[in-house]
Amino acid sequence: MYLGIDLGTSGLRALMTDAAGRPVASAEAQYNVQTPHPGWSEQDPGDWITALDQAMDQLRDTPGYGDICGIAVAGHMHGAVLLDGSDQVLRPCILWNDTRSATEAAELDATAQVRDLSGNIVFPGFTAPKLLWVQRHEPEIFADVAKVLLPAAYLNLHLTGRHVADMSDSAGTSWLDVGARDWSEQLLKAGQMRRDQMPDLVEGCAPAGQLRSDLARHWGLTGPVTIAGGAGDNAAAACGTGVMAAGQGFVSLGTSGVVLTARDGFHPDAQTAVHTFCHAIPDRWYQMGVMLSATDCMNWLGRITGRSPADLTACLGDQLRPPGPVTFMPYLSGERTPHNSASLRGGFQGLSISTTSEDLAIAVMEGVSYGLRDCLEALRATGAELSSCLVIGGGSKSGYWVKLLATILDLPLQLPKGGEFGAALGAARLAQIAVTGAAPAEILTAPDIAATVMPDSNLRDGFDAGYAAFRARVSALT
Repeated sequence: MYLGIDLGTSGLRALMTDAAGRPVASAEAQYNVQTPHPGWSEQDPGDWITALDQAMDQLRDTPGYGDICGIAVAGHMHGAVLLDGSDQVLRPCILWNDTRSATEAAELDATAQVRDLSGNIVFPGFTAPKLLWVQRHEPEIFADVAKVLLPAAYLNLHLTGRHVADMSDSAGTSWLDVGARDWSEQLLKAGQMRRDQMPDLVEGCAPAGQLRSDLARHWGLTGPVTIAGGAGDNAAAACGTGVMAAGQGFVSLGTSGVVLTARDGFHPDAQTAVHTFCHAIPDRWYQMGVMLSATDCMNWLGRITGRSPADLTACLGDQLRPPGPVTFMPYLSGERTPHNSASLRGGFQGLSISTTSEDLAIAVMEGVSYGLRDCLEALRATGAELSSCLVIGGGSKSGYWVKLLATILDLPLQLPKGGEFGAALGAARLAQIAVTGAAPAEILTAPDIAATVMPDSNLRDGFDAGYAAFRARVSALT
């Protein structure tokens, strides 16, 4: 048996798979995010340990549980867990969606060679500017920092007793030479950090250590358990969906939105605001465009109207309508691709006395889809080519939204059959490779496809014009 752990922003999910890679059982535990000031987003790493124990307790009675022989962690990226010399947490983890370090990010991004070596713009959510913020605003804490770990690496420390991280997660720090797949002395110096403050690096599918014997006994696991390097959450999702080679990709309609494609080589183009990161398997990279608010925009609309997203969209059906009269800018938390702006904000345009909540819901779906089109166009600017994509995430349950997105992207979108295909499965697959030594291509296979949603050729031109108008409105905002 193998265990994949998906350490998410709002909860942890653990998935057991068997030797054939089939899901056997899963468990979940939730925790909270603290926002003590506007733009701040923090979490207590101790909550992750508690959630992991709760998930393991839920799985304990599953047949075969005691035979778990490999574990890997997929984690939300960019978070900063600061440890002293005794591995005690110095302050709450600063999360990926925290924007307090926008000034530090801009300064670091303007530093010579930073983009060239890291392959990326330095976004406010990345790890390096967070440490510069701590140096300026919490100098007594900065002085005590012995190690900086990403969230997944902190769980690796809990599991193995070692400071170890994988390449895909570490690529989002702005300290890693993403092409060379190693910490960069120049990037560390630019960020006022040292190599000894970094964890050891391994590939995501390679062994990172063994499960601590006391933890194995506590959980009731009987044999030696290998801990794999693991992955950042999007790299793990790529492993779960079999996205390994150039031309393969997925669109994620989740809380945030992602258009991701695998690359056979290192092809950075930082000015596009596309993320270029190491994949969780050796000698592979991936690129993605990221928008910070996707289905979260619909959740927000539900909160302010007092109606659930399902209720807001229930009357739409699957028949696509022409572009609506209201336009929505989906920038509730700033934006990454292609704007790199923590201060960009959203809004509606075209409201009238006759505007209904249904009009607003359609505008939100269109605005998010236009934002994902921005991501796709940015990927194409780097030389990436996609002829079709998987579509995953909570928004993919809306037939209307998927048809709309396929038409705006002008791409066939493939809906996987029901079951597991996300980050937890990707992590379990990485654990299986680490234990067995199997070739990644044998394990990281694509899911069966339930349906392929084609663009609506009758409405394609209308939505192309809608996208052009959307881009013009965004230009006025920026």
